[in-house]
Amino acid sequence: MTREEYYKILDDYVYEYEDEKIAKVAQDYLDEGYDALDAIVNGLVPGMKRAGDAFQEEEYFVTDLLLCSDAMNNALDVLKPHLEKNELEHNHTIVIGVVEGDTHDIGKNLVKTMFQTQGFEVIDLGRDVEVNKFVDAAEEHGAEIICMSTLMTTTMRNMRRVVEILEDRGLRDKYKVMIGGGPISQSFADKIGADKYTIDAIEAVKAAKELLNIN
Repeated sequence: MTREEYYKILDDYVYEYEDEKIAKVAQDYLDEGYDALDAIVNGLVPGMKRAGDAFQEEEYFVTDLLLCSDAMNNALDVLKPHLEKNELEHNHTIVIGVVEGDTHDIGKNLVKTMFQTQGFEVIDLGRDVEVNKFVDAAEEHGAEIICMSTLMTTTMRNMRRVVEILEDRGLRDKYKVMIGGGPISQSFADKIGADKYTIDAIEAVKAAKELLNIN
């Protein structure tokens, strides 16, 4: 099959949560000698974006997104060992996590993987992360960016709380704040004073490089 045919299958298998079939497709793709990163960018990311759009349109529920995430992760497990890691001229550290109250890390792991392949040092705090921990970890590890996600409207306010903690500690100018997730919008990012809102992993990498003036 051509690359494009594989991309379409990977995209569909994420969207249709074919978690048992997708790993073999990913391995077949690699066996053809195709690039692992291209499969993520052109297959897995579009599939998760379609799932996110379906969630926004209330065609998919959280349980559906979890199944999509399982399929994506199964493919990632096959592809990740074959990713060629880029090296940045200088060390750049990003703290990433799912905000307090949300136990769904859909998309976060993909964003983390994309950051790592682009040469960023990533401090993954996991999910249901207490708001102060984002700031504490950024201070501890010398991060430049705090990256937060959520899938739930009820936990969006915790993104605002992190920004407020930065302001209260006199650290707001020290860190760039990036946010993303199903219910997040540019207007919400503007409202809470975040530096960047991104819709997917590819845009997150572009945004991080832009914020840090990395070519």
